[in-house]
Amino acid sequence: MTTIKIDPVTRIEGHLDIEVSIEVDGGVQRVVDAKSSATMFRGFEIMLKGRDPRDATIYTQRICGVCPISHAMASTLNLESAFGVQPPKNGRILRNLVLGANFIMSHILHFYHLAALDYINTEGVVDISPWIPRYVTPDMVTEGTAVALVGHYVQALEIRRKAHQMGAIFGAKLPCTSTFVPGGCTEVVTGEKVSDFSSLIGEIQGFIDGVYVPDVLTVAEVFSDYFSIGTGCGNMLAYGVFDLDNTQTSKLLPRGRYTDGNMEDVDPLEIAECVRYSRYVAEGGDLNPSVGITEPDIDKPGAYSWIKSPRYGGKVHEVGPLARIFVSYLAGEPTVKELVDDVLTHFGAQTDALFSVLGRHAARALECKFVADAMVDWLDELDPGQPVYEYSAIPEFATGMGLTEAPRGALGHWIEINESTISRYQVITPTAWNASPRDHFDQMGPIEQALVGTPVSDFEQPIEVLRVVHSFDPCIACAVHLITPEGKSLGRFRVS
Repeated sequence: MTTIKIDPVTRIEGHLDIEVSIEVDGGVQRVVDAKSSATMFRGFEIMLKGRDPRDATIYTQRICGVCPISHAMASTLNLESAFGVQPPKNGRILRNLVLGANFIMSHILHFYHLAALDYINTEGVVDISPWIPRYVTPDMVTEGTAVALVGHYVQALEIRRKAHQMGAIFGAKLPCTSTFVPGGCTEVVTGEKVSDFSSLIGEIQGFIDGVYVPDVLTVAEVFSDYFSIGTGCGNMLAYGVFDLDNTQTSKLLPRGRYTDGNMEDVDPLEIAECVRYSRYVAEGGDLNPSVGITEPDIDKPGAYSWIKSPRYGGKVHEVGPLARIFVSYLAGEPTVKELVDDVLTHFGAQTDALFSVLGRHAARALECKFVADAMVDWLDELDPGQPVYEYSAIPEFATGMGLTEAPRGALGHWIEINESTISRYQVITPTAWNASPRDHFDQMGPIEQALVGTPVSDFEQPIEVLRVVHSFDPCIACAVHLITPEGKSLGRFRVS
């Protein structure tokens, strides 16, 4: 058996180490064991204690520079739950539009600037940084296809900028927004702003339909074997996102889970965080986040990650675009069903092919299109001059919960308020689910499970491992929620 370590995994946000053990199986070198290890601790839950509850929306956006709007949304829903307030129609739609802009930006970022380089041989096309150093493997696309994809990589930078620009129309600025508040949104609706937003979403839709989705299909044609690589745990969890009214039940992408082959509802009380192999005190293990504890234990025996291990009903679940699209598909959402069926028919594949590296990429691209198209309709629903916000005082004592989705998957914030200040705040991010280490039952996390069985042709260039890991779009900065600015040693732990 050979053990290799990718330290750190590049083209993600944060510091992730992947260790895989490889054996020969039927003449093929395959991964037989895997460890996903987050190598930094941040402590946002600790920072928030004793603060004004309204600070949470501003502070938690700094958890992640890629998906701060999702944290703004989760925190705002969390506070609204505690404050007992709901946004007016305009406020709800404005928040959806800003969040949708962030989804689009993140999905395009992921495919072109984080994942696509796993599939393109850029030798002779671009031989400068950041394209080098690089892996070059025999299966990568070359020549005209490589040139076209590199051109789209550059074009995608401009589209991402325009997605930020679009979101800033109602978000005041991006990547972080200052307009999300409990009770709605502080930006007003005007005909000029609606027109500006409409112009940008139209251009972005053209890129999604004419470039992004076709490029994903092109990669899938060449790498069709990746419809059977990176299967993972097979259980899917989605909190749902983009509220269509104030019931918290009607959503563009619905809430639900697929567990052990069955479609089920989501009960937040069934969520618990395990810490057996995480660098946190044992007392913080097996707790629902509403009563969760985030207290580091740097030298904990056996621990190998700063990520906790969230589990639903004691079972491992994958979250992300694949989970959302699959739950929507099973729920019978007509547009999602049509989009997914078209892709499956094109490749002559069954639904189980979605549980794969390419299934995750396809789901992300289809979701990007689905969300962008919905945003056009939401613009038409805005009422200029109507309220965008409803005031509510800070309660003296309260608890709250905000469940939504980030581009990478299910995101939850939980709060406890005592004497009008935060006494407890807990966050479970998408990558905490996906990149989690083993739990107290020794169940591997979703990325770890997805790596098992992956063929690895070259120990010096384990590109197959990167393709699996990148398909989840991990964000370690989100998942580990204190580093010193200089990267100095914290005890025996070093930030690298």
